Amino acid sequence: MIKSKLSKYWQLLILFGILSCNPTAKKENKQPNILLIFADDLTFNSIRALGNKEVKTPNLDRLVNSSVSFSNSYNMGGWGGAVCIASRTMMFTGKFLWDAQKADSLFVTDSYLNPLLSELLNDAGYDTYMSGKWHIKKPAKDVFKYAKNIRPGMPNQTPQGYNRPLNENDTLWKPWDKSKQGFWKGGKHWSEVLGDDAIGFIDSAKTKENPFFMYLAFNAPHDPRQSPKEFVDQYPLESISIPKNFLPEYPYKEEMGAGKNLRDERLAPFPRTEYSVKVNIQEYYAIISHMDQQIGRILEALETSNLLDDTYIIFSADHGLAVGQHGLMGKQNMYDHSLRVPLLISGPNVPKNKSVKSDVYIQDIMPSILELANINKPSFVDFNSLIPFLTTDNNKSNYSEIYGAYINDQRMIRKNDYKLIVYPKAKKVRLFNVKIDLNEMHDLSYNKNYDSIKTSLFNDLQKLQIKMKDKLELDENYL
Repeated sequence: MIKSKLSKYWQLLILFGILSCNPTAKKENKQPNILLIFADDLTFNSIRALGNKEVKTPNLDRLVNSSVSFSNSYNMGGWGGAVCIASRTMMFTGKFLWDAQKADSLFVTDSYLNPLLSELLNDAGYDTYMSGKWHIKKPAKDVFKYAKNIRPGMPNQTPQGYNRPLNENDTLWKPWDKSKQGFWKGGKHWSEVLGDDAIGFIDSAKTKENPFFMYLAFNAPHDPRQSPKEFVDQYPLESISIPKNFLPEYPYKEEMGAGKNLRDERLAPFPRTEYSVKVNIQEYYAIISHMDQQIGRILEALETSNLLDDTYIIFSADHGLAVGQHGLMGKQNMYDHSLRVPLLISGPNVPKNKSVKSDVYIQDIMPSILELANINKPSFVDFNSLIPFLTTDNNKSNYSEIYGAYINDQRMIRKNDYKLIVYPKAKKVRLFNVKIDLNEMHDLSYNKNYDSIKTSLFNDLQKLQIKMKDKLELDENYL
């Protein structure tokens, strides 16, 4: 009996010795690496593998094929023209729109007390890296262990970048012209600098014991949409299609806060012409393809560093963009092209080439990252993890409806295949069946057959406003 106990004792000691010096066993207990790649102004159908056969995105296509893709991922909107500030502040605080706005104001006085996403990861033992666009009022160097080439909200625009092109003879602007600076400021395109920084971070991370969280935030494809000439040449104008929902001008542009004085809307001439929209789309696709090339470099560096198999990769963007749809150029509207973005998750044990149709918010990425890192979701986080969707076929959403808002000029609710948009200043609503009217072209608000749906959605929106702490009062007379 004593011999048996001693034998088991020595077996345990031997097993402990094996585990303590076995790097494979040690790696199994290690928290995973997490790479978050974030684009700016990237609409949901701007990746070839997701359905747009005009754009060339070979590296993102490969990522789609190795990922779970969320096909209905939304941003809530913004409290100002720079919608990206709201989106990124929600991402890093985990707070819904209007509470995120409060956090934004508290950052200025350094009186926001809750930790941001990267700070939670710092505390959990992660090495945190960041390069690119930050656009949150709390300095990146204060919340990441390593921060490099932190960029502002957008590269500088020039007068020549607006109200263009007027016609086929308007050639004052060329995306590859480095004299206009913008993305070329500093001598190398900012997307290429971000690619270089990422590879440097990866080379550093592969020598360390700690897991890493790497936040790589492209300014692309935000305007000024600049890229090397060979990328623009990939998209001859005759290959560019005019959007099905093209309009020369949007009828409620001024009342909705996206009129002729809004910076984004001044990029193309009023009224919009098919030619100007084609050129803007050409340059949009070109800078996306150029960004895609940098993403390919980053993924290759992960693979050659033997880190790919231990790394979760999340790709998304802060919001979409109109680029000529509905007569609009920017993202300050409640249409899917501006609220909806790609969202991809790949990594260990994640199914490949799977699509999830559940309605989610972009900012659900925040609690998802915490779950991947084995960090309990703090009580102050409003959004919900996407991780349960990775391994189940249950398409039930965490949200019974999707909410959207832009300052006090627009409100939106999307529920049960319908979308209701409210323009308080115009005292107008618009209603779309988004299940069959994918381009949101057929306003049903005048059709008496839809009065009950319109009223029900309006009432649901008012209830949702309470949950969102939205203080804007909506009037039923809009109906």
